[in-house]
Amino acid sequence: MTSLPEAPAGPVLPKARTGIRGLDEIIRGGLPRGRSTLITGGPGCGKTLLGLQFLVAGAREHGEPGVLVTFEESAEEVAVNVASLGFDLDGLQRDGLLAVYAFRVEPTEVAGTGAFNLEPLFVLLDDAITRLGARRVVLDTIEALFGAFAAQAVVRSELVRLFAWLKEREVTAIVTGESGDGGALTRHGIEEYVSDCVIALDRRNWNEVSTRRLQVVKYRGSAHGTNEYPFLITDRGLSVLPVTAVTLDYGAFTERISTGVPRLDDMLCGGLFRGSAVLVSGSAGTGKTTLGALLIDAACARGERALLILFEESPGEVIRNMRSVGIDLERWVQAGLLRIWAVRSAEFGLDNHLAMVSGLVAEHAPAVVVVDGIGSLISGPSRSEVALMLARKFHMFKDRGITAMATVLTGQDAETAIGGSSRADTWLLLRNVESGGDGGRLLFVRKSRGTAHSRQIREFVLTGHGIELADVYAGPAGVMTGSARLAQTDRGLGDQLPHDQDATRRRRELARRIAQGQAQVAMLQDELAAEEAGLEPAADRQGRLAADAQAAWSDMGAQHQANPGEDDDEEQR
Repeated sequence: MTSLPEAPAGPVLPKARTGIRGLDEIIRGGLPRGRSTLITGGPGCGKTLLGLQFLVAGAREHGEPGVLVTFEESAEEVAVNVASLGFDLDGLQRDGLLAVYAFRVEPTEVAGTGAFNLEPLFVLLDDAITRLGARRVVLDTIEALFGAFAAQAVVRSELVRLFAWLKEREVTAIVTGESGDGGALTRHGIEEYVSDCVIALDRRNWNEVSTRRLQVVKYRGSAHGTNEYPFLITDRGLSVLPVTAVTLDYGAFTERISTGVPRLDDMLCGGLFRGSAVLVSGSAGTGKTTLGALLIDAACARGERALLILFEESPGEVIRNMRSVGIDLERWVQAGLLRIWAVRSAEFGLDNHLAMVSGLVAEHAPAVVVVDGIGSLISGPSRSEVALMLARKFHMFKDRGITAMATVLTGQDAETAIGGSSRADTWLLLRNVESGGDGGRLLFVRKSRGTAHSRQIREFVLTGHGIELADVYAGPAGVMTGSARLAQTDRGLGDQLPHDQDATRRRRELARRIAQGQAQVAMLQDELAAEEAGLEPAADRQGRLAADAQAAWSDMGAQHQANPGEDDDEEQR
């Protein structure tokens, strides 16, 4: 998750991590350690759950025992309510990491006597803190203590006393409170002033969809995110996504990955850049889902994890349909490499949808994500909200180095809402065409940043072993596909046949002439060899005659017994 901009240098305020994904980032590390934080909101916002998650995280992850004091429920009720979220309060109590107390104040008795004393609460807390060595305390909710009192002076005095007592014990405390009427932050209007940190939770309905949001209203001594952030309550507790804090500081990969279609990889000069965003738009039946499935299949074949998000089909339908084109997604699901998440687009608001996707990415850690049918999110909210959500989603994927592909149905103005010209790094356009009485599909690379991609249109053919891209023919009637393309191919072959036959004839004539020349060369070589053989005996005879003459001269000299002198030599010469 991308961090918020760095805070100015200065003294570091000690903080206690909440263990809530996203919240610690918004508040730059956690709640103020040794101080009190007010969590305020209406019913059903998650105030109690946030406090409990803070205690559980401290006990499990940081070795900091905690104390929970509830003023409205029994200890047994609290334990049962959070058991479905995986919080074992009973186990933590047995291990000496948590103490849960139900502290009840009867307003009628207090109002009747006119007395109000927090000493019993202080005694209870002091005993638990000392016995456990507790570092965290949660009081839920403060209105149960002061709800019977209308005197603001009394309430303010007791609140100041309570918060001062907690600070003296150097415990990190969360106090929950109810929001006031007419949009007031708290019921009494003074709780936020005596707290060092104030976090407001809100639950709202829009278009019959419920969403929850969180805002840090106040944080003494620390910078923090000030926007509203969506959060979810899941089977693992609260999850906050600081989507408005995403910055454009992610890196750029030079590595390329395959789309699963070799010829499309060639059109993109080697494939897609890892960590890039891809938009695939086209009318119904053009093969958008198949392209996404091939990208996932190629990623899983490399041993990488992938996430497929569906809005229009169930996982079983997609797995079945992809088998018809030779793509077996089920094997990757069984191998744990592929996770398929299918949900109706109207089930959640845009913020919740983004938060849930962020949670899936954090859990599964995919290298490739395909969001199929993203245009279905456009119905309902304003286009500006959709564009902002989709931009955040693409940025979230890029921040994690995830290669993301989103498919959208042409005709929903989805390209405009998504911002295909700016949001996506690569934009593939698919469309159906009719030619020669047959239907066909065409693919065109509209844009691909950083790539000298092909500008040619290719015919997009779905086969039993995936996708094939074929060359198309353009004539007076436009682009020809299917049987028209095959007919044009046949005509081209027919036109080429006379030329091929003439070339064959010329090659045969050339081969004949080469053979004749080689025969003539062989005959001449034989004649030269014969002449050389006839000359060799004459040379031998001449040599023998010279040798015989030399021998005769030698014999004659021996017979005369001549001395070798000048006269003899001259005479011999």
